[in-house]
Amino acid sequence: MPVARIKIISRNVKDASSIASQIVEIAKTLNIKFKGPVPLPTRRLKITTRKTPCGDGAHTYERWEMRIHKRLVQIDGSDQALRQVMRIPVPDTVQIEMSLS
Repeated sequence: MPVARIKIISRNVKDASSIASQIVEIAKTLNIKFKGPVPLPTRRLKITTRKTPCGDGAHTYERWEMRIHKRLVQIDGSDQALRQVMRIPVPDTVQIEMSLS
């Protein structure tokens, strides 16, 4: 039986976790084997800039950080389960990658 690997990528932890829990609930209701959600390493994008636009004055800096959170869920690839996963409403902040193997 094929296995579906679903990778959930988001800037918001709550959105990623809620989508992963919905996928797990689908697998539980259909009695399908699943693994996860496995939290993958969080990627941190950091930017440091000067506060003054001209460069004169005090040497003060602003530090910005964006975190990208990832979750991995692996379920058996039955047609019924994959159709229900495709019907989950996904917010704009979440990106989903699905692969069958």
